[in-house]
Amino acid sequence: MTERDKAILLPGSMFDDLGGWISDPQFMEVMHSSELLAHGLGKPVADAVTGFDAPQDGQYNVWVRTKNWTAFWTDRPGPGKFSIIIDGEPLETVFGTGSPEWHWQGGGRISLAKGRHSLAVRDLDGFDARFDSVLLTLDEGEPGEIDGLRRALLDIPAEPESKGRFDFVVVGGGVAGMCAAISAARLGSRVAIIQDRKVYGGNNSSEVRVGLGGRLNVGRFPSLGYLLNEFGPAQKGNARTADVYEDEKKAEAIAAEKNITAFTGYRVTAVEKDGARIAAVIATQVDNYKEIRVEGHVFADCTGDATLGVLAGAKWAMGRESKAVYGEPSAPDSPDAITLGASIQWYSEPRPEPVSFPDIDWGLPIDEETVQNARRGQWYWEVGMRDNMIDEAEKIRDYGMYVAYSNWSYLKNHSRFKEEVACEEFVWLSFYAGKRESRRLFGEHVLTENDLRNFVQYPDGCVSTSWYIDDHEPDPDNAARFKDPWLSRGRLTPLDYYPIPFRCLYNRDIENMFMAGRDISVSHLALGTVRVMRTCAMEGEVIGMAAEICRRLGCMPRDVYRTHFDKLKSYMEKGTGDKDMPYLQTYTLIDTTAERSENC
Repeated sequence: MTERDKAILLPGSMFDDLGGWISDPQFMEVMHSSELLAHGLGKPVADAVTGFDAPQDGQYNVWVRTKNWTAFWTDRPGPGKFSIIIDGEPLETVFGTGSPEWHWQGGGRISLAKGRHSLAVRDLDGFDARFDSVLLTLDEGEPGEIDGLRRALLDIPAEPESKGRFDFVVVGGGVAGMCAAISAARLGSRVAIIQDRKVYGGNNSSEVRVGLGGRLNVGRFPSLGYLLNEFGPAQKGNARTADVYEDEKKAEAIAAEKNITAFTGYRVTAVEKDGARIAAVIATQVDNYKEIRVEGHVFADCTGDATLGVLAGAKWAMGRESKAVYGEPSAPDSPDAITLGASIQWYSEPRPEPVSFPDIDWGLPIDEETVQNARRGQWYWEVGMRDNMIDEAEKIRDYGMYVAYSNWSYLKNHSRFKEEVACEEFVWLSFYAGKRESRRLFGEHVLTENDLRNFVQYPDGCVSTSWYIDDHEPDPDNAARFKDPWLSRGRLTPLDYYPIPFRCLYNRDIENMFMAGRDISVSHLALGTVRVMRTCAMEGEVIGMAAEICRRLGCMPRDVYRTHFDKLKSYMEKGTGDKDMPYLQTYTLIDTTAERSENC
């Protein structure tokens, strides 16, 4: 008897109808799955429903892979509960309880006849219940690893589907990856772009809603940046309505390039190498887990988290270096794991009549001294500085949501400001973490605070930064009151437009890999100026040009610096954007003030 004769696996992302649940793939690196999330802002969402076939009559054990997401911070019975309904009958077990780590929660036994049945997952409170898969099995004992179960029980081909060979393979579809792909395609390269989400723009998408920071068209090569102007939103600001971020315009910009083949909803999960070069990447579809294989001449890591580089075996760093590493005057005496945090943004909107919000008892101990009388969670609502931005990414995201719910509930139901917010409705809270920093890769040059402060101009300077050195730290008052602080402040070091060396944009360990975005070759302190999105976009534009040189001349990224830099300079002097398009970019002065305002 085969495994399929004894068990049925129902991944949430493959349900027939997700109802009000959302498929969220952002933690696949750690949990090896997408999760289905009931992100109802305190209002239960519609059922997720699917049909399934029982292979034979029998008493099936029910297991659900889930977690109790608030158990990291409270012993009180928390939110995130849900029930399972099979053929119209709810099981007795309430799911979403127990451990804060992902685990198989048992739901007892149910008698099923061979043939067709229905299953629904019902959200009970609207506060971010989540599950990966439901397993119905005749076997006894707790299920094994999810990867093995999927291989045994789903129709996933043993070999990935080949998608061919490209001149340039870009992994990551934020503004850096988009510019890399479009720039190379316009110059003649056949490009593949692989994006694990189904929208483009990364932190500037409607999923995260961070406004574009920094300046375009500045410094040594002022033609760089017109490319981002073509698809960058015309409005500025964080935590605004979805239309501000113009997701559709970004998708149209990629679709308009005949030399780009796009793979959205695919996460790169493995790398094939030929010596010190990447030969191909394996990408997993985030809903059905089927795999594709994409070959390339040169590749780019535009993932932010350095996912491609890590899979390829490149050396990486995360956290703060000590003074001894680069001699940076602002570095700590001893290295540590502290990073810039992530922002989980939110906002409310006014209504003509009073609107209620649940009076929760499982949240942070907010009081009159700590409550924030706010209508928008801005950049300084920042969490996770002391946590691991990769291994604990879901916990960091969840803490940002936990903070927002806790503050809003107290503000709405108990605070001295409750009459002011009586007619305010909590309408949006990002379930995507807006990360500033995680892993950084190493190029042939590591940009440091000393380079920036001393304004050391290298001959391969290319993209110019425009943001001050912007390092963040926990707000002292907030940190004194909470074990896990959730408000921050910026510490700015003035800086003129600084040209980033091209050697920071290709990898020293992987011969055919570029980098653009917040994972380029910089120290923790230098990241404070290069990490904003307009700068990242211009980095992408430049590596797209360099990728085309690699195609035309059959060379590698290092050769562009050593032998063909004059050719790259000629491209950078022209840029790849349309200079005749209306210039729509508006700028914020937060880079020079570190202003903590809801209107940033």
